[in-house]
Amino acid sequence: MGQEFFEGVRQWVVTHQDMTAKIPVFYYDTTSMTAIYTAATRQVKKRLPLRRMHPVELRPGRCLVAFSAFEYRSCDIEPYNEVSIAFPITFGRPQLPWLSAAWQAARRRINAYVWQLPVSTESARASGVALYGYPKFLAEIEFEKAERRTTCHLTSDDEPILALTGKILSTRPQKRSRIRTYSVLEGTPLLANMVFNPLAMAYSNDKHAALVQTGTRHPICKALRALELSEYPIHYQYSPVNQSILFPARNLLDK
Repeated sequence: MGQEFFEGVRQWVVTHQDMTAKIPVFYYDTTSMTAIYTAATRQVKKRLPLRRMHPVELRPGRCLVAFSAFEYRSCDIEPYNEVSIAFPITFGRPQLPWLSAAWQAARRRINAYVWQLPVSTESARASGVALYGYPKFLAEIEFEKAERRTTCHLTSDDEPILALTGKILSTRPQKRSRIRTYSVLEGTPLLANMVFNPLAMAYSNDKHAALVQTGTRHPICKALRALELSEYPIHYQYSPVNQSILFPARNLLDK
């Protein structure tokens, strides 16, 4: 797989306690899929750590929640799987229903607060928590591929949390995009840029293109039910092959 995407980006080796890591982190070969649902804005606001974070709404009272699954086959850490539950936001500046979502999508620059980020290996968990303040925890994350669909199963201590199922779509190369992730490390809010290079990607607004099914007993399942999620997703992205770079986290004043 071509390495042109990573050319001109310098990496540093950092040491934290007994851990050594490279930053920025290079992800050389990844499969990912994302299903975007709507949720009750008043419920999402309860889960945002700062009042300056504003959920991006499609219409007053209904904001966005992004469920993503990643299969990192080759990266600077080690191969691992990850599930993300994130809330698209504006920071500081109040959002405008529909317009803020359309503006971020048109610019291919999404701002999101990372609410849950389970991973399948300890090295991925430790580096993500220590260097980025991401809410990572160890979980079982397995991908099941059928002829026309892929399902990511997320469980913890044998308790199902969720299953994200998406259609396998016909893809083509897409333009690069950027996600600005917000997190909190020891009470300090941080910002990190992640740049995606979709070597193969497809989109669908078909409500049957993807499905998120939640468990019943895990605390995250209870929290998801409280969000009052829409019955169907409003948007789905499927990328069987992509690359990305996760840049170092920094203070919000250093935007």
